[in-house]
Amino acid sequence: MAKLADTTLDQLFTKARTRNGWSDQPIPEAVLRELYDLVKFGPTAANTTPARFVFVQSPEAKARLAALSSGSNGPKILQAPVTVIVGYDLDFPETLDRLFPNAPGAKHWFGDAVAKEWGALRNSSLQGGYFIMAVRALGLDAGPMSGFDNAAVDKEFFAGTNIKSNFIVSIGYGTEENLFPRNPRLDFEEAARIV
Repeated sequence: MAKLADTTLDQLFTKARTRNGWSDQPIPEAVLRELYDLVKFGPTAANTTPARFVFVQSPEAKARLAALSSGSNGPKILQAPVTVIVGYDLDFPETLDRLFPNAPGAKHWFGDAVAKEWGALRNSSLQGGYFIMAVRALGLDAGPMSGFDNAAVDKEFFAGTNIKSNFIVSIGYGTEENLFPRNPRLDFEEAARIV
């Protein structure tokens, strides 16, 4: 693999910002499908791919989600063209015979509730990170949030399933509205070590 150009790295990481304000430019369904089609190729443990995505786009669905969010998150959800609920499916082991055929019986690796919960949460979080990178790669902006009532969102959007919400991400074409100055980051010496 070749190193990406600095301009691409800027778009994905160093110049990208978490957006709080959004233009009213819609996102076509074809772009939402393209996002997922990129994300699905990101690696997960044993190809578990437990993340499930709900693209909240209609005014009625946005109002339902906004009502279950905390503080200033509601207005962000209402303004963004789409907010995505990144969930995780606790029934993901049932797909492993198809998704990880080189290890028959892999679903039994996640046989107990703790292994299943941690596997689903950990790997859906990976997929959520890939999702944010895919959003940026396609020229959109992202605003991830965790301030919402998970149990209420699960009841409202995942009733009758074994899917639980992890976090939400508003996506679209960001504006400078309520864009805070970039916060500092930890230096290498504070967050990493080489052994």
